Amino acid sequence: MYYEIAQAIVVDMSAATPSRHHPRTRTPTSTRIRTPTTQPDTAAPKPRRALDWRIRFGVLSLIWGFSFLLIKVGTEGYAPFQVTLGRLVFGTLVLATALAWKRERLPRGTRTWTHLAVVAFFLNALPFSLFAYAELTIPSTLAGICNATSPLWGMALSLVALSEDRPTRRRVAGLGIGFLGVLTVLGAWQGFHGLDATGTALALLASLSYPIGWIYLRRTLAGSSYSNLSLAGAQLLLATAQLAVVTPLFTTLPNRLAVLPLLAIVALGALGTGVAMLVQYGLVAEVGPTTAQMVTYFIPVIATAAGVAILGESLTWSTPVGAAIVLAGAALTQSRPKSGA
Repeated sequence: MYYEIAQAIVVDMSAATPSRHHPRTRTPTSTRIRTPTTQPDTAAPKPRRALDWRIRFGVLSLIWGFSFLLIKVGTEGYAPFQVTLGRLVFGTLVLATALAWKRERLPRGTRTWTHLAVVAFFLNALPFSLFAYAELTIPSTLAGICNATSPLWGMALSLVALSEDRPTRRRVAGLGIGFLGVLTVLGAWQGFHGLDATGTALALLASLSYPIGWIYLRRTLAGSSYSNLSLAGAQLLLATAQLAVVTPLFTTLPNRLAVLPLLAIVALGALGTGVAMLVQYGLVAEVGPTTAQMVTYFIPVIATAAGVAILGESLTWSTPVGAAIVLAGAALTQSRPKSGA
């Protein structure tokens, strides 16, 4: 789910930010590196982290994998828009706390905020809401697997929208294999019997929304001098504002305070949206984007296991088999040819 957002901001923004070695380039405070005044020939050791990156990788996989279960529980007591608004509020609070702790400011400039408003819609407000509405009628296991199609949509769209992304036989094959896996999950050979078409379509549209937002971000905000945390905080703030306008128009206050669904929403926002993004920052910085993005392939597995074990959702043979095919196809679309020596 949120891995698309983090990957888009952390990888592309960092890669495109002007080099700090240019004499006229101002590097954000959070990423500025001081040159040691003594022992210039000795490389400064990297700061040791309290938890090994493998542990944090596992925690991130669990957090995002359980997000679909939390959405399902949240919608049992509150309207989908209310679930999304609560999620964004608590996620924004976490990032606001991180910004205050690091003494960073939000971006400035009308152009930046306008582009961030579009990014917030496609990467937060729209997909979060669509997944919440989808899980009113489909199991969380299916929603988690639909989310895994996001790299497939991204591959297809990037071939059209990004001229630097050239199709290769391997990536096109991965695209075909991935969508074959989708048809397997949906049981196409039996006419999609027992499948809620509307809920499934909403989940797939949510997955499509992520790469649309990612491509827009890459084409408009790549090269920004603001830090990743600053941009992410502004993005979530704008998404929260969007839902704060929409939610009162389409929902009414609940008759009673549903405690368990409310706790699920708090966890979904604070952990699945706020903390998870901060953990992803650290992983990308420490082990690189290639290793960090491998979390993508654990999310549907955990989402399926959580839905079956905790919510008692049914599981047919085609669901795990199709999910494995989807992940195989997604892995091929993300592969790159090895550079020659």
